[in-house]
Amino acid sequence: MVLSIAAPEASPAELLAAAGHSASLESGTEWPAYPIAADQHGHEQPINQPLVVRARSVPSEFGPADLAERVWLRAAALRPAATIAVSSADGGVGRSTLVAALGDVLALAVPGPVVAVDMHPVPWGGLGERIGRSNAGTVWDAVRDLHTLTSRHEVERWTQRSPSGLLALVGETEGQGRRPPRHDEAAAVVEAVRRLYPLTICDVMPALITGVWRTLAAAYAPVLVARATTDSLHHTMRLLTHLRAAGNSAVVDRAVLAVVAVSPATDRTVRAVLQQAATVVPDVVSIPYDPQLARPEPVDARRLKKPTRTALVRLADAVIGRCTDPRVALPLAARMEHA
Repeated sequence: MVLSIAAPEASPAELLAAAGHSASLESGTEWPAYPIAADQHGHEQPINQPLVVRARSVPSEFGPADLAERVWLRAAALRPAATIAVSSADGGVGRSTLVAALGDVLALAVPGPVVAVDMHPVPWGGLGERIGRSNAGTVWDAVRDLHTLTSRHEVERWTQRSPSGLLALVGETEGQGRRPPRHDEAAAVVEAVRRLYPLTICDVMPALITGVWRTLAAAYAPVLVARATTDSLHHTMRLLTHLRAAGNSAVVDRAVLAVVAVSPATDRTVRAVLQQAATVVPDVVSIPYDPQLARPEPVDARRLKKPTRTALVRLADAVIGRCTDPRVALPLAARMEHA
């Protein structure tokens, strides 16, 4: 389908940002820049024309229909170099599993290729197990050949591919000769990759160091993963409090909290903490227990249970809404038709 959206008139602050200048608002945040174009004389001027994007068809496995359609439409109108960063307060919460499952959905929704990058600084096969491996390439190869990562072809020499088409630079599991990258090395790879792909998803270690905080702050959509247990949720709440106290309020204000169930039933005390969490972050999405997500094997989001697929669409909606071009205000001035 084709989506045509009329761009609104830009304010002076937005025009300043479009020209490459920082335009700080009273809130302390910076207004995202409008795209700019050069006229025939070489003078830059803001684009104020309808934004036309081509959305992919929504697979029948995903719903509810209205929500899934919104996700797929937004996924066709991403900001340039959109980035999602997924971290947590603790290890062992299913973070890499969630990256693979969410990434699988987004790979089906985004018209261009989506790539995930394992940024763990320790030997870890989590994302690789959830994506599947067809070659020996890992993020270490990308670190070693960082200077060559100037095209998708060069990146995809080292990527793995999920059943739904998610590309991934998976973690390095060897400890000699090859090694897992340091956080700054992985961040350099992400910076190179995000310039080549419409959407990049970072699988980040627990948010225990300032480097991870910077990665979360740089992402349009910071996601924190917790288990549906009181301990995991309390640890996450403490992390959010610490982030705000350390001057990272913008991360907390944009954060999406994904809570992964550890059993088919949710304890009453867990539900109470979830209600508390909903007053701290703008979006809390619960992912129900699914045996397939509990197994260390490649994730195919289309084959998960229906409640899980629905929850992943809700998570994708929360995340992709933070990555959409600011000119897109669905369904304002939108026109959909079959391509």
